[in-house]
Amino acid sequence: MLEFVCNLCGRASRRPEKKLDREKPTCGVCGSNVRERGLMQMLSQELFGVAMPLPDFPRVRSLRGMGTSDSARYAERLAEKFDYRNTFYDREPRFDIAQPQAGDLGRYDFLVSSDVLEHVVPPAEAAFRNIASLLKPAGVLLFTVPYSLDPASVERFPDLHEFGLAQVGGRAVLVNRTRGGQLQATDDLVFHVGSTGPSLEMREYAECDLEALLASAGFSHIRIYSEDYPPFGIVRSECWSLPMAARRTAPGLSGDAARDVLEQWRDQMELMKRLRGAFWFRVGMKLGLFGIGKPRR
Repeated sequence: MLEFVCNLCGRASRRPEKKLDREKPTCGVCGSNVRERGLMQMLSQELFGVAMPLPDFPRVRSLRGMGTSDSARYAERLAEKFDYRNTFYDREPRFDIAQPQAGDLGRYDFLVSSDVLEHVVPPAEAAFRNIASLLKPAGVLLFTVPYSLDPASVERFPDLHEFGLAQVGGRAVLVNRTRGGQLQATDDLVFHVGSTGPSLEMREYAECDLEALLASAGFSHIRIYSEDYPPFGIVRSECWSLPMAARRTAPGLSGDAARDVLEQWRDQMELMKRLRGAFWFRVGMKLGLFGIGKPRR
């Protein structure tokens, strides 16, 4: 039996499995899966250097972040903690990674992308360069994509230019006109179903190519979060499609964000020092009434 605290909702949960599927909902309270919990554990490590549940993140409004079709299970909490906005490709608030707006360049301390980059139009190199341009010099990209351990990625539509989907004989068909004017049609399509509906898979990455794409976009500090973290229910049944973090410089909060974090934690420590002298607070601590350091139930 696996017992853990979901780091999205902060509640205790248990599962009979020793290893958990990447996509299957496994938190009995909020329905989070291993992919989502791994992503938020990575965010905690990259921003604060420790693994803490999302409800316990300090409120740092000077940290600016962007999500790309993020799950509501963590997007709403991120918006409570940071200057964060979630965006979508096909609805408001819209954001197209292939064509970022000039006003967004160099604005973000972190960008979260969960199983999105396999759907962006080719060339994939452009998407990674655009993400790098959105981040501040010390900003961090946190992302997941389904990837393999094969020697090379599979680009499904390398000549994609002017294209659309049609239904022919009950099957979806991709019709494309290449830059050279050639017409192409294929019904060998793979769709992923997410929160915004079916999305066409443009490629299957290979791990080695992902690292090369990040390096060519200017990211020099790349980390694959391959370690399980059982306290948060992050025990994977596979060794691929793992969360990745990428930076152009060494980790470190901006001056404003670091000050905000230190001030908040200092205030909390001062409050704890004052409370510890109170009789009823000591009694409550012994009885576990305050839940400090314990999972929410």
